[in-house]
Amino acid sequence: MSFTRKNENFVCEQCGESVAGSGYTNHCPQCLWSKHLDEDPGDRASPCGGAMEPTSVFVSGSGFRIRHTCRKCGLIRVQNAAAADNHSRLVELSAHPFNE
Repeated sequence: MSFTRKNENFVCEQCGESVAGSGYTNHCPQCLWSKHLDEDPGDRASPCGGAMEPTSVFVSGSGFRIRHTCRKCGLIRVQNAAAADNHSRLVELSAHPFNE
């Protein structure tokens, strides 16, 4: 898997938050929703475009890991939470933990 860094700003389709991208931003820091855009991180090659729902969180030694599930195709993707992410929302999702 290769990574293509794209520094893109976006408006969250779920909550309307304006998000300043860092090149590593892949979800809204407020509601934690994402969008199924990539086959490999950053490539924008997925034809799906479905909404990626944050369904659970795993707390690891390095912090939170968010599990997103695509509401359109069912793809499951896990990524690290960012420092700017809504901590209350992360804690709320941690009530539904998963194992990697």
